[in-house]
Amino acid sequence: MAINLEKGQRVNVNLPKFVVGLGWDDNSSSTGQDFDLDASVFIIGENRKLLTDEYFVFYNNLKSPDGAVEHTGDNLTGAGDGDDESIKVDLSKINPKAMEICIVVTIHQAEERRQNFGQIRNSFVRIYNPDNGEELLKYELEEDFSVETAVEFGRIYKRNGEWKFEAVGVGQKGGLEDYLNKYN
Repeated sequence: MAINLEKGQRVNVNLPKFVVGLGWDDNSSSTGQDFDLDASVFIIGENRKLLTDEYFVFYNNLKSPDGAVEHTGDNLTGAGDGDDESIKVDLSKINPKAMEICIVVTIHQAEERRQNFGQIRNSFVRIYNPDNGEELLKYELEEDFSVETAVEFGRIYKRNGEWKFEAVGVGQKGGLEDYLNKYN
């Protein structure tokens, strides 16, 4: 049974392999344009910065150099059921210098399209076991982020040799570039 996360909640990640899924329903009626949500991952070291630029995994860089994080591709509309974008994570392959994996969801061209999470139907981020499909964690995005255009969903971090997950749940009126500036 999945844990429906609340901001600040922490849980152990007891799987070496898992998938981060992002989903939303297509809904262009409020702005006249489709919503394009993007899942991105920043793999950062002790200094709270990217290990290198190649450790920023998103729709234009689908795989980290160590092979531990792989984005399965960009969905531009949210059409269809279930996850619209997925990021596969294998902690057994992660660079030993990695201390944290930050998961961010942004709305592509949010400012130009005048869009925010409050306008999107059924948006969520979840973490599940790829071997059996069991959902471990889920976070509903529109509930807490009605005017935001970017959300730091959570972070997977290493503490005493174990990986843990923290629901960060911090939204902002910005985009992917703001997170790049933060972690680069």
